[in-house]
Amino acid sequence: MDFIKKIGVPNLFMLALCALIIIVAEYLFLKGYQMHAIFVGLWAPTLLGIAIFIKQIKNGR
Repeated sequence: MDFIKKIGVPNLFMLALCALIIIVAEYLFLKGYQMHAIFVGLWAPTLLGIAIFIKQIKNGR
């Protein structure tokens, strides 16, 4: 419980969503849809980048 308070619920949700996206991309890649897997796999770093950008704006940097 202390871990969740330290990270925060929105950040934990974002990490879980990125993990799910990576799992879906791996599934698509192993099924033979390489181009779709690459497209979906690029969503995770994009979401993390947007989250970092929003945190920096929120902190006034």
